[in-house]
Amino acid sequence: MNTIAARIERGARRWWARLASRPTLDPTLTIALLLLAAVGLGVLYGASGGNADLLAAQGFRLTVGFTALYVLARMPPAWLRSLTPWLYAVSLLLLLLVPVFGTGRHARSWLDLGVFHLQPAELLKLTLPLTLAWYLHARVLPPSLRELAVCAAIAAVPIGLIAVQPDFGTAALVLAAVVFVVFLAGMRWWQIGSIAGAAVLAAPVLWHSYLVDYQKARIMTFLDPHSDPLGSGWNIIQAEIAIGSGGLLGKGWGASTQAQLEFLPEHTTDFIFAVLAEEFGLVGVLAVLALYIVIVARSIHLATEARDTWGRLVAGSLALTFAVYVVVNGGMVAGLLPVVGVPMPLLSYGGTSAVTQLAGFGILMSIHAHRRAG
Repeated sequence: MNTIAARIERGARRWWARLASRPTLDPTLTIALLLLAAVGLGVLYGASGGNADLLAAQGFRLTVGFTALYVLARMPPAWLRSLTPWLYAVSLLLLLLVPVFGTGRHARSWLDLGVFHLQPAELLKLTLPLTLAWYLHARVLPPSLRELAVCAAIAAVPIGLIAVQPDFGTAALVLAAVVFVVFLAGMRWWQIGSIAGAAVLAAPVLWHSYLVDYQKARIMTFLDPHSDPLGSGWNIIQAEIAIGSGGLLGKGWGASTQAQLEFLPEHTTDFIFAVLAEEFGLVGVLAVLALYIVIVARSIHLATEARDTWGRLVAGSLALTFAVYVVVNGGMVAGLLPVVGVPMPLLSYGGTSAVTQLAGFGILMSIHAHRRAG
């Protein structure tokens, strides 16, 4: 037993020594992410009325996320690629448990693990693009119709499971990640147009057969929020009031009346960007958007320097999916898009989303750093 324990210890030390010798994190991207996380903690503290417990919980989650980023950034991409099928299998298994053990308000999306709540759908935003890139890595690109059909089969099961929770917002974002992978793989424009046309034709069937009442109400409210100002239109109207009342410089940190007086629902999660606008005004919003632009631009730049198919597809899809998060949440808060349960990256309160996003950036940095090392 002592011999086995000693071997395990020596193996662990060698593994960690290899990780420690790997190239460092990308400075520009790391600093931008740390600044955004710090801003997120500050806005969360003000939005929650100075709730120290909420701040500590989010700080712990961000610490876990940045730890994952650090470790993954030092792992060789070949290791990550070899683990991809297992990561996909585990995330799919967790997703299969949601209909039986899941909890949630509108959708059964969470697994209560005692210590924390896990949203398996968030894991698929990371593991599904990895899996598709893993499948396409050894194949001649652009992908053939057969290979696209295999990609569709790989993606259909998890996306379908997420949609029936029902959580169409998350399902749409996972689908976006899939689209980015096949697009970057060289999918032809006529194929993209055919799929888009099929989606348009399927929209009436989706509306009548799959959308539940509250989801239909969100879409109708998006078209005319004032048609039900005290019901389904409440969130959008209150978010617009918060944004408009912030003016140029805002009301000041912690002075959001929409949040403190509980007019704005979900003001620490989905609608925290409206609180940012009310407290820090247009100047604060532009500063945060500048951080997002730096993160997305730097991520795309790193993706363009990937040295193999897997790295290029993974890095590119992660960068573009992060940009979609920002656009969807910002558009939702501003009333430009329907209300969906999509958090603002690294600003909104939440654990699974923040950890998976930071883990994704760790993979992206690994792809770039080991390209330099190679």
